[in-house]
Amino acid sequence: MKWKLKDLTVDGKGSYGIGAPAIPYQEDKLTYLRITDINDDGSLNFSDLKSVDAEDAEKYILKENDIVFARTGNSTGRSYFYEKQHGTFVYAGFLIKFSLDPNKVNPRILKYYTHSKPYFDWVNSFDTGATRGNINAKTYGDMEIELPSRKVQDKIVSILSSLDRKIELNNKINADLEEMAQAIFKNWFVDFEPFKDGKFVDSELGMIPEGWKVGSYSEMIESLISGDWGKENPQGNYTHEVACVRGCDFQDINNGVRGKTPQRYILEKNYQAKHLKDKDILVEISGGTATVSTGRTSLVTEELLKKYKHDIVCTNFCKVLRPLSQFSSYVYYSWKHKYDNDIMFGFENGTSGIKNFAIKDFIEKEPVLIPKEQDIVEFQKIIDNLQKQKQIKGTENTTLSTLRDTLLPRLMSGELEVPE
Repeated sequence: MKWKLKDLTVDGKGSYGIGAPAIPYQEDKLTYLRITDINDDGSLNFSDLKSVDAEDAEKYILKENDIVFARTGNSTGRSYFYEKQHGTFVYAGFLIKFSLDPNKVNPRILKYYTHSKPYFDWVNSFDTGATRGNINAKTYGDMEIELPSRKVQDKIVSILSSLDRKIELNNKINADLEEMAQAIFKNWFVDFEPFKDGKFVDSELGMIPEGWKVGSYSEMIESLISGDWGKENPQGNYTHEVACVRGCDFQDINNGVRGKTPQRYILEKNYQAKHLKDKDILVEISGGTATVSTGRTSLVTEELLKKYKHDIVCTNFCKVLRPLSQFSSYVYYSWKHKYDNDIMFGFENGTSGIKNFAIKDFIEKEPVLIPKEQDIVEFQKIIDNLQKQKQIKGTENTTLSTLRDTLLPRLMSGELEVPE
């Protein structure tokens, strides 16, 4: 039977989230759920949660049986079904909430439907060339959904939930690994804990261990490489097939998953100059919002590259930092530390509401601590091990998600009989 999404809700409509700025995470404040906290598979990215401190924030707290959808940008269509065990969340303005009625539908079946081919085909129908079209609350509400009987819905949910629990556990492990990596960076290169027994000298960034210096990122970076978007299909000399990483894929990549990177065709000479390599760092240079700056990053690893059928480039809304090999992990976490402290806002420009990151200025002008090479190499060894563990869990999740998403349409259509 076909339903419209709005007809499965308690109030017949979708509601937009709060338009408030994010602040650094604080345990005594409400947690802010943004598009960037939701992975492509509908799970949460716990590694970069923020808080919100607004007078009316409590009006936007998610409740049981709520589902939210991203409404704008390349993340349009991404969804999250609220899980009580995840804690209390206030949903942000670029998300639209629908409160599902358990008397009309098993709410969790919508979680699975929004990761099915019919749903993605519907979302993709709003694409306009290189960008994904926006979807407002009314359009989401009018989305038609083919659902089996309630009895079958309940059985499908029971089967697929067991896979979700394992995916959730792996995501939590990866979030803990990332938190560990950031804590080690702060302990070593912000608080200087392992070096406190040594001699310190004065610098423009304050007292630093002797033998370290203040410089620029340009001293640690071999090259800055542009992205490419190419063509959707082979055309003329555009014949080299690649996977093209976008900013909206960063979350999945950072979680050890390849994401839904589109396949494109580029010039052979561009492939030779632009394909990604182990230890490259991807930087998003265009986009952002009033409260979220450009300059987000993703780290490329050898394990990640092996997950792709084709070679990889990044879109032309990103740049590739190719650090000197021994500096890769240090540059990545140093850059991330500055991003988390909102330093990138000072290097943005642009008009018409689109912000661009002045990456060359940042690389050349932003002062950065450059430790002794032996300390950086030791740090990289630790981070490499943590990244490998994250990739292993990401591979497991890809297998589990593929199984779940393969089972869903066959169970919904009755092709696979649901056991009693």
